[in-house]
Amino acid sequence: MKMKKRLSAALLALCMAASMTACGDKTESSSKAAETTAASAAAGTTASAAETTAAPETSAPAADTVPEETKAPEEKAEAKLEYWAEDSEIKDTIIDWVKAVTDPDSPRFIPVEDRIVVSDMDGTLIGELYPAYFDHCMFVHRALYDEDYKDKASEEMKEFAHQLEEAFKVRTLPKGIEKTHAKFAAEAYKGMTYDELLAYTREYMKTPAEGFENMTRGEAYYKPMASLLDYLRANDFTIYVVSGTDRTLSRALCEDMFGIAPNYVIGTDTTIVGTAQGDADGMDYLYKPDDQTIFGGEFITKNLKMNKVSAIVHEIGKVPVLALGNSTGDLSMAEYVYQNQKYDGRAYLLLCDDTERDYGKPDVAESLRKTCDELGFYTVSMKNDFATIYGDNVTLTKTE
Repeated sequence: MKMKKRLSAALLALCMAASMTACGDKTESSSKAAETTAASAAAGTTASAAETTAAPETSAPAADTVPEETKAPEEKAEAKLEYWAEDSEIKDTIIDWVKAVTDPDSPRFIPVEDRIVVSDMDGTLIGELYPAYFDHCMFVHRALYDEDYKDKASEEMKEFAHQLEEAFKVRTLPKGIEKTHAKFAAEAYKGMTYDELLAYTREYMKTPAEGFENMTRGEAYYKPMASLLDYLRANDFTIYVVSGTDRTLSRALCEDMFGIAPNYVIGTDTTIVGTAQGDADGMDYLYKPDDQTIFGGEFITKNLKMNKVSAIVHEIGKVPVLALGNSTGDLSMAEYVYQNQKYDGRAYLLLCDDTERDYGKPDVAESLRKTCDELGFYTVSMKNDFATIYGDNVTLTKTE
């Protein structure tokens, strides 16, 4: 079955490559994150997803007791994909797949409790070139410009932060810096409580997204992908974000941008200790009545590549049916989902090929497209499949 899927996906990719044309902005713009999923989250969509996942597998209740959120798709208001190009064939494959797997009479039907989606964050749901990953930019700010911290940063940390800042100017990071960044970032937020780091992240989200007009970092998310998350939730899918970014930072971003509850966000983890714990091992220390939990300053594991698969197994305990990503760091997760032995697992990876509305890298996009064609994964062209990216009022400020 999987071999047929690989061949079918490859054929579709070839057909689409010949027929796709660049699209212009075709939908209304919006400059506020509140116009997307945050509003639906406030109405309870996140709680609905959490309740669906946590529910034990039992027989279906009587028809007259079925709650609105678990009714068959045809009984609910129609959900639509907004901000996608009208002629996007990839959009149509998503819609067709969702219709098939949510139809109880379809041989591809997936029960609600198994409709699990895992999505990368940076470059998949939010921008990663303004001018770099959100967590890299916030770390540089912390180490070099935060008046309350910069004098406490080690010289080694500052030197690394300067190297990152120089790399930001060309929007290309040095290879192999993931663990080095994770190490120094863990040190930079050492001693903060969880709530303090959340608040610090949300304050940084208010800063301008460098390289763009009319957008803050907290508004730098892909509108078509926000709409896709809404569409999936409306069809009773449960969404987990699986990111290489620090878990706490990811939680603040995902909750504010997409209404995703913190317990559905998986990211890079750092140690957490009690305020009076000192150097005592957690096995030997008793949490005290006046203790607070604070970050201990050491990162545990970088949640990329195969580590994403391990995290999914540990924290979800089921093989998801849909994976969303944008880079080689997501390929292991995509393959894990694609190889779902029970259901029709799918993987969609975004291509950073738009150089007019974002800082795209066509050569990187083409390389990823070829890899995805070989593996049987679908690819989404930001240039051709998105009617808008950040909103029509957002423009680039590049001068080259």
